[in-house]
Amino acid sequence: MSAQNLILYTTLGCSLCEKAKVEIWPQLEQFQLQLQSVDIADDEQLTRLFGWSIPVVGLGDTSDVLCWPFTAHELEEWLRARLSSAPS
Repeated sequence: MSAQNLILYTTLGCSLCEKAKVEIWPQLEQFQLQLQSVDIADDEQLTRLFGWSIPVVGLGDTSDVLCWPFTAHELEEWLRARLSSAPS
């Protein structure tokens, strides 16, 4: 089974996004995720949804995301709640 993507909604020059990556990296291996950066500037709907709240992470459902600020522990809990039903 291929790794699932953890999507980081970001944009060019987002300094908070760099801070968020520090919290994100430890979770990638733990949950066997790959980080996929998506630039919201390339998508009008994403700009409307997340323009004031990036960085934002999600698993693909734009109505179920975790907005900055978050700690590694908060991200871990968020991921655990969404991925716990996946087979180990």
